[in-house]
Amino acid sequence: MNDTPAKPAAKKTTAKKAATKTAATKTTAPKKATAAKKTATAKRAPAAKKAATSRTAATKGAAPAQKAAAPARKPESRVAMVRRARRINRELAELYPYAHPELDFTNPFELLVATVLSAQTTDLRVNQTTPRLFAACPTPEDMAAIPPEQLEELIRPTGFFRAKAKSLIGLSAALRDRFDGEVPGRLEDLVTLPGVGRKTANVVLGNAFGVPGITVDTHFGRLARRFGWTTAQDAEKVEADVAEIFPKSDWTMLSHRVVFHGRRVCHSRKPACGACPIAPLCPSYGEGETDPEKAQKLLKYELGGQPGQRLKPPADYPGRPAAPLAAS
Repeated sequence: MNDTPAKPAAKKTTAKKAATKTAATKTTAPKKATAAKKTATAKRAPAAKKAATSRTAATKGAAPAQKAAAPARKPESRVAMVRRARRINRELAELYPYAHPELDFTNPFELLVATVLSAQTTDLRVNQTTPRLFAACPTPEDMAAIPPEQLEELIRPTGFFRAKAKSLIGLSAALRDRFDGEVPGRLEDLVTLPGVGRKTANVVLGNAFGVPGITVDTHFGRLARRFGWTTAQDAEKVEADVAEIFPKSDWTMLSHRVVFHGRRVCHSRKPACGACPIAPLCPSYGEGETDPEKAQKLLKYELGGQPGQRLKPPADYPGRPAAPLAAS
Protein backbone atom coordinates (compact mmCIF):
# COMPACT_ATOMS: atom_id res chain seq x y z
CA MET A 1 0.00 0.00 0.00
CA ASN A 2 1.43 3.36 -1.06
CA ASP A 3 1.77 5.94 1.83
CA THR A 4 2.44 8.97 -0.34
CA PRO A 5 -1.12 10.35 -0.43
CA ALA A 6 -1.15 10.65 3.35
CA LYS A 7 1.41 13.53 3.38
CA PRO A 8 -0.95 16.20 2.09
CA ALA A 9 -3.34 15.29 4.90
CA ALA A 10 -0.61 15.82 7.43
CA LYS A 11 0.15 19.19 5.93
CA LYS A 12 -3.52 20.09 6.10
CA THR A 13 -3.60 19.07 9.74
CA THR A 14 -0.51 21.14 10.47
CA ALA A 15 -1.97 24.14 8.67
CA LYS A 16 -5.23 23.74 10.58
CA LYS A 17 -3.36 23.65 13.90
CA ALA A 18 -1.39 26.75 12.89
CA ALA A 19 -4.59 28.55 11.94
CA THR A 20 -6.19 27.54 15.23
CA LYS A 21 -3.12 28.78 17.11
CA THR A 22 -3.19 32.07 15.19
CA ALA A 23 -6.87 32.49 15.93
CA ALA A 24 -6.24 31.72 19.57
CA THR A 25 -3.44 34.27 19.60
CA LYS A 26 -5.73 36.87 18.04
CA THR A 27 -8.41 36.09 20.57
CA THR A 28 -5.99 36.21 23.46
CA ALA A 29 -4.50 39.58 22.39
CA PRO A 30 -7.72 41.53 22.80
CA LYS A 31 -8.35 39.79 26.12
CA LYS A 32 -4.87 40.75 27.33
CA ALA A 33 -5.37 44.32 26.10
CA THR A 34 -8.71 44.47 27.86
CA ALA A 35 -7.19 43.06 31.04
CA ALA A 36 -4.31 45.51 30.87
CA LYS A 37 -6.73 48.37 30.31
CA LYS A 38 -8.80 47.24 33.29
CA THR A 39 -5.65 47.00 35.41
CA ALA A 40 -4.55 50.51 34.40
CA THR A 41 -8.03 51.83 35.07
CA ALA A 42 -8.07 50.11 38.42
CA LYS A 43 -4.72 51.67 39.28
CA ARG A 44 -5.86 55.09 38.17
CA ALA A 45 -9.14 54.86 40.10
CA PRO A 46 -7.62 55.02 43.61
CA ALA A 47 -5.34 57.84 42.52
CA ALA A 48 -8.24 59.76 41.05
CA LYS A 49 -10.31 59.05 44.15
CA LYS A 50 -7.43 60.21 46.34
CA ALA A 51 -7.07 63.41 44.30
CA ALA A 52 -10.80 64.02 44.47
CA THR A 53 -10.70 63.46 48.23
CA SER A 54 -7.82 65.95 48.54
CA ARG A 55 -9.73 68.50 46.49
CA THR A 56 -12.82 67.96 48.64
CA ALA A 57 -10.78 68.33 51.82
CA ALA A 58 -9.15 71.46 50.46
CA THR A 59 -12.53 72.85 49.56
CA LYS A 60 -13.89 72.04 53.02
CA GLY A 61 -10.82 73.60 54.61
CA ALA A 62 -11.26 76.74 52.55
CA ALA A 63 -14.95 77.04 53.33
CA PRO A 64 -14.56 78.59 56.81
CA ALA A 65 -12.14 81.20 55.46
CA GLN A 66 -14.61 82.15 52.75
CA LYS A 67 -17.40 82.24 55.30
CA ALA A 68 -15.39 84.38 57.70
CA ALA A 69 -14.45 86.91 55.04
CA ALA A 70 -16.39 90.14 55.56
CA PRO A 71 -18.24 91.53 52.57
CA ALA A 72 -16.30 94.21 50.78
CA ARG A 73 -17.38 97.70 51.79
CA LYS A 74 -18.38 100.12 49.13
CA PRO A 75 -16.02 103.09 48.93
CA GLU A 76 -17.39 105.96 51.02
CA SER A 77 -17.58 109.35 49.40
CA ARG A 78 -16.17 112.40 51.13
CA VAL A 79 -19.66 113.83 51.61
CA ALA A 80 -20.94 110.57 53.13
CA MET A 81 -17.97 110.39 55.49
CA VAL A 82 -18.51 113.96 56.72
CA ARG A 83 -22.20 113.30 57.31
CA ARG A 84 -21.41 110.11 59.22
CA ALA A 85 -18.70 111.88 61.27
CA ARG A 86 -21.05 114.68 62.29
CA ARG A 87 -23.72 112.17 63.20
CA ILE A 88 -21.18 110.38 65.42
CA ASN A 89 -20.50 113.70 67.16
CA ARG A 90 -24.23 114.19 67.77
CA GLU A 91 -24.55 110.64 69.13
CA LEU A 92 -21.58 111.18 71.43
CA ALA A 93 -23.12 114.44 72.65
CA GLU A 94 -26.23 112.52 73.71
CA LEU A 95 -24.15 109.79 75.32
CA TYR A 96 -21.84 112.20 77.20
CA PRO A 97 -23.74 115.45 77.84
CA TYR A 98 -21.43 115.92 80.85
CA ALA A 99 -18.14 115.54 78.90
CA HIS A 100 -15.44 117.80 80.32
CA PRO A 101 -11.65 118.04 80.75
CA GLU A 102 -10.71 115.37 83.28
CA LEU A 103 -8.06 117.45 85.02
CA ASP A 104 -8.88 119.37 88.19
CA PHE A 105 -8.06 123.10 87.91
CA THR A 106 -9.33 126.49 89.04
CA ASN A 107 -7.34 128.82 86.76
CA PRO A 108 -5.29 128.76 83.52
CA PHE A 109 -1.97 128.25 85.33
CA GLU A 110 -3.24 125.17 87.17
CA LEU A 111 -4.61 123.72 83.94
CA LEU A 112 -1.33 124.37 82.13
CA VAL A 113 0.71 122.68 84.87
CA ALA A 114 -1.71 119.74 85.16
CA THR A 115 -1.63 119.16 81.41
CA VAL A 116 2.17 119.09 81.36
CA LEU A 117 2.12 116.59 84.23
CA SER A 118 -0.40 114.37 82.41
CA ALA A 119 2.18 113.16 79.88
CA GLN A 120 2.81 109.40 80.25
CA THR A 121 0.38 109.02 83.14
CA THR A 122 -3.34 109.16 83.90
CA ASP A 123 -5.41 112.23 84.67
CA LEU A 124 -6.39 110.48 87.89
CA ARG A 125 -2.78 110.35 89.07
CA VAL A 126 -2.30 114.01 88.18
CA ASN A 127 -5.45 115.00 90.06
CA GLN A 128 -4.24 113.10 93.11
CA THR A 129 -0.88 114.90 92.93
CA THR A 130 -1.75 118.54 92.20
CA PRO A 131 -3.49 119.50 95.49
CA ARG A 132 -0.18 119.37 97.37
CA LEU A 133 1.68 120.92 94.46
CA PHE A 134 -0.61 123.94 94.15
CA ALA A 135 -0.67 124.39 97.90
CA ALA A 136 3.12 124.80 97.75
CA CYS A 137 3.28 126.68 94.42
CA PRO A 138 0.05 128.55 93.68
CA THR A 139 1.62 130.99 91.17
CA PRO A 140 4.24 130.93 88.41
CA GLU A 141 6.51 133.04 90.62
CA ASP A 142 6.33 130.45 93.39
CA MET A 143 7.00 127.52 91.06
CA ALA A 144 9.90 129.28 89.35
CA ALA A 145 11.58 129.80 92.72
CA ILE A 146 11.10 126.37 94.29
CA PRO A 147 14.23 124.18 94.60
CA PRO A 148 14.17 121.49 91.85
CA GLU A 149 14.57 118.66 94.36
CA GLN A 150 11.52 119.80 96.30
CA LEU A 151 9.43 120.10 93.14
CA GLU A 152 10.56 116.66 91.99
CA GLU A 153 9.39 115.15 95.26
CA LEU A 154 5.99 116.85 94.98
CA ILE A 155 5.33 115.52 91.46
CA ARG A 156 7.07 112.14 91.84
CA PRO A 157 3.78 110.12 91.63
CA THR A 158 3.23 111.27 88.03
CA GLY A 159 6.42 109.65 86.74
CA PHE A 160 9.30 111.19 84.75
CA PHE A 161 9.41 113.69 87.59
CA ARG A 162 12.88 115.12 86.85
CA ALA A 163 12.08 116.04 83.24
CA LYS A 164 8.67 117.37 84.25
CA ALA A 165 10.13 119.44 87.08
CA LYS A 166 12.58 121.01 84.65
CA SER A 167 9.72 121.91 82.27
CA LEU A 168 7.55 123.34 85.05
CA ILE A 169 10.32 125.53 86.44
CA GLY A 170 11.18 126.67 82.91
CA LEU A 171 7.64 127.55 81.87
CA SER A 172 6.97 129.25 85.20
CA ALA A 173 10.06 131.42 84.78
CA ALA A 174 8.97 132.24 81.22
CA LEU A 175 5.50 133.26 82.41
CA ARG A 176 7.06 135.42 85.12
CA ASP A 177 9.63 137.07 82.87
CA ARG A 178 7.86 137.33 79.52
CA PHE A 179 4.13 137.37 80.27
CA ASP A 180 3.86 139.23 83.61
CA GLY A 181 3.02 136.01 85.44
CA GLU A 182 -0.04 135.33 83.29
CA VAL A 183 -0.75 132.40 80.96
CA PRO A 184 -1.04 133.77 77.40
CA GLY A 185 -4.23 133.15 75.45
CA ARG A 186 -2.61 132.57 72.04
CA LEU A 187 -1.34 129.29 70.66
CA GLU A 188 1.70 131.03 69.15
CA ASP A 189 2.77 132.15 72.62
CA LEU A 190 1.90 128.98 74.49
CA VAL A 191 4.02 126.69 72.30
CA THR A 192 7.11 128.79 73.10
CA LEU A 193 6.94 127.68 76.75
CA PRO A 194 9.14 124.74 77.86
CA GLY A 195 7.25 121.43 77.75
CA VAL A 196 4.25 122.88 75.91
CA GLY A 197 3.22 121.55 72.48
CA ARG A 198 0.08 121.94 70.37
CA LYS A 199 -1.89 119.39 72.37
CA THR A 200 -1.23 121.13 75.69
CA ALA A 201 -1.83 124.54 74.12
CA ASN A 202 -5.19 123.45 72.70
CA VAL A 203 -6.26 122.02 76.07
CA VAL A 204 -5.49 125.34 77.78
CA LEU A 205 -7.01 127.50 75.05
CA GLY A 206 -10.22 125.49 74.77
CA ASN A 207 -10.89 125.06 78.48
CA ALA A 208 -9.39 128.15 80.11
CA PHE A 209 -9.95 130.78 77.40
CA GLY A 210 -12.86 129.44 75.34
CA VAL A 211 -10.76 129.35 72.15
CA PRO A 212 -11.79 126.34 70.00
CA GLY A 213 -9.12 123.69 69.60
CA ILE A 214 -8.77 119.98 68.79
CA THR A 215 -6.85 118.00 71.39
CA VAL A 216 -5.15 115.05 69.74
CA ASP A 217 -4.04 112.72 72.49
CA THR A 218 -3.62 108.94 72.15
CA HIS A 219 -7.36 108.33 72.57
CA PHE A 220 -8.47 110.96 70.08
CA GLY A 221 -5.99 109.80 67.44
CA ARG A 222 -7.00 106.15 67.82
CA LEU A 223 -10.73 106.84 67.50
CA ALA A 224 -10.31 109.29 64.62
CA ARG A 225 -8.62 106.49 62.67
CA ARG A 226 -11.18 103.86 63.69
CA PHE A 227 -14.02 106.17 62.68
CA GLY A 228 -12.39 106.67 59.28
CA TRP A 229 -11.87 110.41 59.75
CA THR A 230 -8.15 110.14 59.00
CA THR A 231 -5.42 107.61 58.29
CA ALA A 232 -2.64 109.80 59.67
CA GLN A 233 -0.48 108.82 62.63
CA ASP A 234 1.08 112.26 63.15
CA ALA A 235 -0.90 114.29 65.70
CA GLU A 236 -0.76 117.55 63.74
CA LYS A 237 -1.96 115.82 60.57
CA VAL A 238 -4.81 114.19 62.50
CA GLU A 239 -5.74 117.62 63.87
CA ALA A 240 -5.72 119.14 60.38
CA ASP A 241 -7.82 116.31 58.87
CA VAL A 242 -10.44 116.45 61.61
CA ALA A 243 -10.59 120.25 61.52
CA GLU A 244 -11.77 120.02 57.90
CA ILE A 245 -14.71 117.80 58.89
CA PHE A 246 -16.23 119.77 61.78
CA PRO A 247 -17.09 123.43 62.25
CA LYS A 248 -14.68 125.28 64.50
CA SER A 249 -17.32 125.82 67.16
CA ASP A 250 -17.46 122.03 67.74
CA TRP A 251 -13.73 121.43 68.17
CA THR A 252 -13.34 121.66 71.95
CA MET A 253 -16.41 119.63 72.92
CA LEU A 254 -15.75 117.13 70.13
CA SER A 255 -12.34 116.53 71.70
CA HIS A 256 -13.88 115.87 75.12
CA ARG A 257 -16.52 113.52 73.74
CA VAL A 258 -14.11 111.46 71.65
CA VAL A 259 -11.62 111.18 74.53
CA PHE A 260 -14.43 110.21 76.92
CA HIS A 261 -15.54 107.47 74.52
CA GLY A 262 -11.99 106.22 74.06
CA ARG A 263 -11.44 105.93 77.81
CA ARG A 264 -14.77 104.30 78.58
CA VAL A 265 -15.77 102.17 75.58
CA CYS A 266 -13.40 102.19 72.60
CA HIS A 267 -10.29 100.93 74.38
CA SER A 268 -6.97 100.45 72.66
CA ARG A 269 -6.54 96.70 73.06
CA LYS A 270 -10.10 95.47 73.45
CA PRO A 271 -12.86 97.90 72.49
CA ALA A 272 -16.32 97.10 73.81
CA CYS A 273 -17.99 96.96 70.39
CA GLY A 274 -21.00 95.02 71.66
CA ALA A 275 -21.86 97.77 74.16
CA CYS A 276 -21.13 100.74 71.89
CA PRO A 277 -24.14 102.94 71.04
CA ILE A 278 -22.47 104.22 67.87
CA ALA A 279 -21.47 100.80 66.54
CA PRO A 280 -23.79 101.10 63.48
CA LEU A 281 -21.83 104.20 62.42
CA CYS A 282 -18.37 102.73 62.99
CA PRO A 283 -16.46 101.13 60.09
CA SER A 284 -14.19 99.38 62.62
CA TYR A 285 -16.99 97.52 64.39
CA GLY A 286 -15.82 94.00 65.21
CA GLU A 287 -12.25 94.85 66.18
CA GLY A 288 -13.21 94.25 69.80
CA GLU A 289 -15.68 92.22 71.85
CA THR A 290 -19.05 92.04 70.05
CA ASP A 291 -20.93 89.94 72.60
CA PRO A 292 -23.13 92.45 74.49
CA GLU A 293 -22.75 90.82 77.92
CA LYS A 294 -18.99 90.45 77.65
CA ALA A 295 -18.62 93.94 76.19
CA GLN A 296 -20.63 95.44 79.06
CA LYS A 297 -17.98 94.21 81.49
CA LEU A 298 -15.30 96.17 79.61
CA LEU A 299 -16.90 99.58 80.24
CA LYS A 300 -15.01 101.93 82.55
CA TYR A 301 -15.60 104.84 84.92
CA GLU A 302 -19.21 105.95 85.32
CA LEU A 303 -20.42 103.60 82.55
CA GLY A 304 -18.91 100.69 84.43
CA GLY A 305 -20.02 101.79 87.90
CA GLN A 306 -16.51 102.97 88.83
CA PRO A 307 -15.26 106.32 90.20
CA GLY A 308 -14.22 108.95 87.67
CA GLN A 309 -10.81 110.60 87.33
CA ARG A 310 -11.51 113.97 88.95
CA LEU A 311 -11.50 114.51 92.67
CA LYS A 312 -13.77 117.51 92.07
CA PRO A 313 -15.87 116.72 89.00
CA PRO A 314 -18.49 119.10 87.57
CA ALA A 315 -21.89 119.11 89.25
CA ASP A 316 -23.56 117.33 86.31
CA TYR A 317 -21.13 114.41 86.30
CA PRO A 318 -23.22 111.27 87.02
CA GLY A 319 -20.38 109.18 88.45
CA ARG A 320 -18.51 109.15 91.73
CA PRO A 321 -15.47 111.39 92.32
CA ALA A 322 -12.02 109.85 92.52
CA ALA A 323 -10.40 109.20 95.87
CA PRO A 324 -7.42 111.29 97.06
CA LEU A 325 -3.97 109.75 96.72
CA ALA A 326 -3.69 108.82 100.41
CA ALA A 327 -6.98 106.91 100.29
CA SER A 328 -6.45 105.17 96.93
